[in-house]
Amino acid sequence: MKKLIILILLLFLSKENFSQVVKIPSYGLNDVSFKVKISEIPDTLDIIKLLFVKNDNTRIISLNVINNKVDTTLSISGIGTHQIVCGNHKSEIRIMPGWFSVLPPFIAICLALLIKQVLVSLAAGIFVGAFFIYDYNPFIAVLRLADTFVLNALTDPSHILIMSITLLIGGVIGVISYNGGTAGLANTITKYAKTSRSGMISSWAMGLVIFFDEYANTLIIGNMVKPITDKLKISREKLAFIVDGTASSTASIAIVSTWIGYEIGLIEEGLKIIGLDQNAYDVFIQTIPSRFYPIAVLFFVFITSYLRRDFGPMYTAEAKARKGEKSKEFDTKDAESMDDENLFANEDKAKWYNGAVPIMIFLFGTMIGLVLTGIENIDKAGSTDFGLQNIISNSESNLSLFWACFIAGVVAIIMSVVQKITTLNQAVTAWQKGLKSIVFTCVILVFAWGISSVTTELQTADYLISLVGESIDPHFLPAIIFVICALTSFATGTSWGTMAIVMPIAIPLTFTLCADFGFSQELSIDLLYGVISSILAGAIFGDHCSPISDTTILSSMASGCNHLDHVNTQMPYAILIAVVCLLFGSLPTAYGVHPIIANVIICVLLTVVLIVVGKKLPRTDLG
Repeated sequence: MKKLIILILLLFLSKENFSQVVKIPSYGLNDVSFKVKISEIPDTLDIIKLLFVKNDNTRIISLNVINNKVDTTLSISGIGTHQIVCGNHKSEIRIMPGWFSVLPPFIAICLALLIKQVLVSLAAGIFVGAFFIYDYNPFIAVLRLADTFVLNALTDPSHILIMSITLLIGGVIGVISYNGGTAGLANTITKYAKTSRSGMISSWAMGLVIFFDEYANTLIIGNMVKPITDKLKISREKLAFIVDGTASSTASIAIVSTWIGYEIGLIEEGLKIIGLDQNAYDVFIQTIPSRFYPIAVLFFVFITSYLRRDFGPMYTAEAKARKGEKSKEFDTKDAESMDDENLFANEDKAKWYNGAVPIMIFLFGTMIGLVLTGIENIDKAGSTDFGLQNIISNSESNLSLFWACFIAGVVAIIMSVVQKITTLNQAVTAWQKGLKSIVFTCVILVFAWGISSVTTELQTADYLISLVGESIDPHFLPAIIFVICALTSFATGTSWGTMAIVMPIAIPLTFTLCADFGFSQELSIDLLYGVISSILAGAIFGDHCSPISDTTILSSMASGCNHLDHVNTQMPYAILIAVVCLLFGSLPTAYGVHPIIANVIICVLLTVVLIVVGKKLPRTDLG
């Protein structure tokens, strides 16, 4: 104790007895660096000292003064409260075990596995984080969960805009589903289904056309095509595979869909964490070529349909169907409940352009908005670089999406009323129902932003970096992240929840690890794109294999297929595609192979495997 008093007196009697502004966090992690900022330091000082005191243990650190300030990072060993003395300034910092920072996302994942409720799991993760941050007070943690983490996520201007976009997209889908626009698009394509091959390819093509929402894709295609595929002796299992394979895969990589606001929101939040000033929409576009799994799934659905070859349980199901044997159907009680959705209220008035026009306005309106806002921002900055890449990078993506969504919704309502397909009240009601169908998505997004803030404040990524150190080569991160997301998504049955949990950890983890390995900024960005792609792709893979996934269940339901039969026939295909994508996509592109080349290799290999392992299906009287 005497030693402590003497040291403090020495500091106060020294020339460093000055007034200054010291910014040190109130808490930190054991042996994990935290930021220290000291300003308003007298010109006479080139070095200042910080005194760290815990019980009778003391430590003095000398810091270099540059331009009358100190801006550095320090770390402290030893759990508990440490006093910090700097000139006239005294403060305390509470040091927690590093593994505390991993508990919020870990608990969120474990709870999701146990109770299958992503929203509750995310809320529990936020609570645990708030409990650590606010001095282990459970009552304060509950309050901060609501008024800090959730409320801040709700009131952030960029978050509000993203939620508005997501809701407006739901409104457009509600109107064009009710007025028969989506059914019209489906009818136009199914006219070409004359043989088993053309029937399967037509179903696949419909999945590409209805790209804006996986639920609309699943329910519309399954119900519209089922009578046709039955007639052409295509198994319900194969139809369910086509429906499930195209739904999430198409929506996740489409540049305009119900997924885009959610994905961009998560990407934007991750970029904020690492302080990277890049347009989230631009990053989203850059990651599309590296989404190997969804791209490969879309190709594999096509190639199995075109070649009429299958293997494993799918071949057995298809061979039975060709012989006229019926597949087990989905539970009739669940199938009947689907009619309550009233998806085809105006099927008799179905016209393709009622769906196509709003979608095209949506698509081209967004593109026009990106170009206009990009040019405006470049002009304001005084730059003369009006290249397309620079325009997109400087564009206001969220505003462009918002304008396009709003206009598309208005046009869809006007078209419905002018053609007397619906009354104004019916069209607006359909729009409102579309919004309601997306509300829960927005709620999940808010809690996803909340746990992102928690992991940022608790320095989760920094702690993980301190653990792995140089033991993991960043080149392997895309592959590792893909596997982690696949397992999480499979266990929880949700791709969106998996993205929400993993994204805020993986982005800063990647960027920090790349910096520790001395990678260039360009290489770090490329690997970051690969990791983001792996998150979005791995989540879809796990979702495809999971028997508790909502889209998997809906695919079975809409196709009239026994659910377990759908899972059993689809899983071998999904696993094959994932392994090929991992070995010939995620790994080689991390070492510099161009994603386009990797996609070509993946498609060629999948075709070879199908030809070698697969068996040709017997023809029917319809071909």
